[in-house]
Amino acid sequence: DKNQINEIINNLKKGPLDPNAEVVIGIPAIYLAYVKSIAPENVGIAAQNCWKVAKGAFTGEISPAMIKDVGADWVILGHSERRVIFGEKDDLIAEKVAHALESGMKVIACIGETLEEREAGKTEEVVFRQTKALIPAIGSNWDKVVLA
Repeated sequence: DKNQINEIINNLKKGPLDPNAEVVIGIPAIYLAYVKSIAPENVGIAAQNCWKVAKGAFTGEISPAMIKDVGADWVILGHSERRVIFGEKDDLIAEKVAHALESGMKVIACIGETLEEREAGKTEEVVFRQTKALIPAIGSNWDKVVLA
């Protein structure tokens, strides 16, 4: 809620923030414009998701163009919750990453195994598969991507 957001922003304003580190905070879509209006200039704003195309009948989804329109320039894609709860597969995440980059966004691309996969000794297999799917989507734009 806005009270929690204000607390976080006030802590960021108090700092100190390392000038050698880029600080980016991920915001639920409904609060993007609000946070952009109160966040320090040296803090990046990331949407927590976006869709894979610019426009169309995708009720409830947001596009990179919408995110940029409110002044945010980052998006988090492939988060474990999106993969597990919403069933997002590697190819869909790659499509989202490609479109976000083509739209001029910077991307926090999430990779990682579930607890079950870790316990089954599949960490490297899962991380390799997820990263491999992202490589063509990212192309030469690695300077605009953070792997999380």
